[in-house]
Amino acid sequence: MSVVAIVGAGTLGGALAQTIAARDRVGSIRLVDEAADVAAGKALDIRQSAPLERFGTQVTAHGDVAAAAGADVVVLAGPAAAPETEWTDDAGLAQLDRLSAGRSGAVVLCAGASHRRLVERGVAEGRIPRGRLLGTAPEALRAAVTAVVALDVGCAASDIALTVLGVPPRHAVVPWGQATVAGQRLEELLPAARLARTRARTPLLWPPGPYALAAAAARIVVALVDGTALTSSCFVVPDGATGVRRRAVAAPVQLDAGGIDRIVEPALTPAELVHLRNGLAAVDREAEDG
Repeated sequence: MSVVAIVGAGTLGGALAQTIAARDRVGSIRLVDEAADVAAGKALDIRQSAPLERFGTQVTAHGDVAAAAGADVVVLAGPAAAPETEWTDDAGLAQLDRLSAGRSGAVVLCAGASHRRLVERGVAEGRIPRGRLLGTAPEALRAAVTAVVALDVGCAASDIALTVLGVPPRHAVVPWGQATVAGQRLEELLPAARLARTRARTPLLWPPGPYALAAAAARIVVALVDGTALTSSCFVVPDGATGVRRRAVAAPVQLDAGGIDRIVEPALTPAELVHLRNGLAAVDREAEDG
């Protein structure tokens, strides 16, 4: 039976537990938070919705992060004590350290929009294998950009294929030349002026809200527990593929049951490549100045 542990019963963690349970593809969800009564209340609400939403996923609440031990996938969200926040910086790294002590081979997802640096520190300082630690927020941005394009074109979002890489919001890159609608190049369907407006709106779609973040993370969780191959935009620490080893960036990755199978390198135009490299250089400078 597949087990998913969600660490943090704040707004994001609660939304994620509900979203995963409703998909009915996971055997058990453990909602973990030091505020055990809050976690228990949210778990009860989800269980009570099961007959209406017709799912059989078991949802339980726990007050100790040790309950994440043995889970197939662990998702870090944010604390119930500050429900609209996400664990970041030292507090987030401490949670990753505690998870490292109690898990065995689990894939760890950082679901928050602010978790790019946490992924970076988890690999560099927490020594979590880069293939088993990733941030899922860029997938929410990809979905939002896809929805905007679908409205512009007048088609279903499922017809659109595009990806996001870089560091949102200012340094995100969408390879528009590779974007397609039902197999046809987007640039052939949208006039240049409309595509330029869509491109300009992309930074405004960041950060995604908790329910968009939950939907993106849930999609990845289900793929991991099912062992289904999936290409998704995630925060990862590349192994030199982008020329930046230490920095976590958004990149399209091929996922399998063990985590990251490989980082996909999309074809970029010269302008997109310059934008990406300039963005990564700016992130390096910001990190050094900080």
